[in-house]
Amino acid sequence: MISHILTLDIAGNPFDWISPQDAVLYYASGKVAWELGDGDIVFRGGYSRAGVQSRIAVKPIIAIAGSAIMARMLHMELPLGHHNDLLFRRDRYTCAYCGGRFPHNELSRDHIHARSHGGKDTWMNCVTACKDCNQEKGNKPLESFRPLLYVPYVPCRAEHYLLSGRNVLADQHDYLAARLPKHSRMRDLN
Repeated sequence: MISHILTLDIAGNPFDWISPQDAVLYYASGKVAWELGDGDIVFRGGYSRAGVQSRIAVKPIIAIAGSAIMARMLHMELPLGHHNDLLFRRDRYTCAYCGGRFPHNELSRDHIHARSHGGKDTWMNCVTACKDCNQEKGNKPLESFRPLLYVPYVPCRAEHYLLSGRNVLADQHDYLAARLPKHSRMRDLN
């Protein structure tokens, strides 16, 4: 069963994860430019006067045509999120200071340049840290603590959607993985 649909702009850039029910609206309004993937979800509707039941088959990947909102959003920075899930996945659940791998509940978000000193909540200023290292660092400048074991980076759109997807289907994963840059840390996971 497809739990969510990967939507793309007309050029094939990832745009959003949506429910299959929301995808039906795009199909019904004729906004699906093209589709990819195996395994459809079939939605059935009412009957015509001729006794034929309406039917829409939704694919796991669809490209939406004619959306100005999509074009504007593609130029926006992708969100870091509030629950640290994307950050921890980007950093592979590895502390940037001691190098240990930890479960989610033993990790925290560390601001390289502390928020109390004007640091921002951005991809480039945040790393994953175990709770002990984060507590020890506090709001010290990085130069007064330990060097970072890896450099933070802003995920590209394909990485962001791989990080944010739950139960990503093989077709969706392959589509996004093919768009990963050569330097992506996520290439090692594929």
